[in-house]
Amino acid sequence: KSRETADPAADSSPRLPAAEHRDEAASKKKLCVKAAKAHSIPEDLNKVLENKVMDTVLDLSYVKLSVVEMTCLGDADSEGIVSKSVSSHSDLIPGVYEGGLKIWECTFDLMDYFSEAEIEFTNKTVLDLGCGAGLLGIVALRGEAARVHFQDYNSTVIDEITLPNVVANCISEGRRMGSGKDRKASKPPSKRPRKAEGSADVLNKCRFFSGEWSQVTQLLLNSNKPCSKYDIILTSETIYNPDYYSALHDTLAQLLDRNGRVYLASKVHYFGVGGGIYLFEKFIEEKNVFRTSMVKTIDQGLQRCIMEIAFKNSC
Repeated sequence: KSRETADPAADSSPRLPAAEHRDEAASKKKLCVKAAKAHSIPEDLNKVLENKVMDTVLDLSYVKLSVVEMTCLGDADSEGIVSKSVSSHSDLIPGVYEGGLKIWECTFDLMDYFSEAEIEFTNKTVLDLGCGAGLLGIVALRGEAARVHFQDYNSTVIDEITLPNVVANCISEGRRMGSGKDRKASKPPSKRPRKAEGSADVLNKCRFFSGEWSQVTQLLLNSNKPCSKYDIILTSETIYNPDYYSALHDTLAQLLDRNGRVYLASKVHYFGVGGGIYLFEKFIEEKNVFRTSMVKTIDQGLQRCIMEIAFKNSC
């Protein structure tokens, strides 16, 4: 089984058979930890958007996954996650592919919350953790964040999904997220390939990383480039598997500024995988490092929540 999807390009989500999931989950701990990698931004931005077909959702551009599945072959997908995901009809292959090819439902919940709560990104340093399509980080960029870093487990996701999405949205630099009402009235999807005209200065604010959370944390902390802590960490649907809670908690503890905030969006429970918002809340309480607050609950369909996390001794 897997997380339910809210990919605008596909309303239904493939399921990982229960027996197969149990077998893979049992062997997950034996798998090697995926090393961290920093991804460079090509000088020729047209190369990033080459062969990409874009759709739009809530005034944001995103790569059309079906086209990626057809074109992402050979060296473009050195991890083989596209073919593995398609052939196994699975959104999650533990330790191999962690769902970054999809846009998940709670991403949109968190974007709506930014608008409702008037979250201020101006001059803030932001990490989009488990970024997938990178829409949360793109919203922060449009909100004039000083620096936005994107992380996903899979390098293929960064190269073929996240980076093209950031470039496609940044070449229309200057647009900012409007209200929910404005965004619902956005233009119909444009399915033509995008062309990058000139370089967008906003891309200088961005860095891209792939790999397992603890590995990326060490890469950032040990980098020659000084790594200041993040004012805001954004993460959506990353707590579906309780086996990952310790690594996620440690990552937040090491990378969040003392007075920073984490905004985490999640379903109440992930059937067949075992995680959920209240289980993670209990995990945090037992660690006694952070305080938490449920700032929004969405009751349509399977209940979903947005949690704000901060250090116990923070302002």
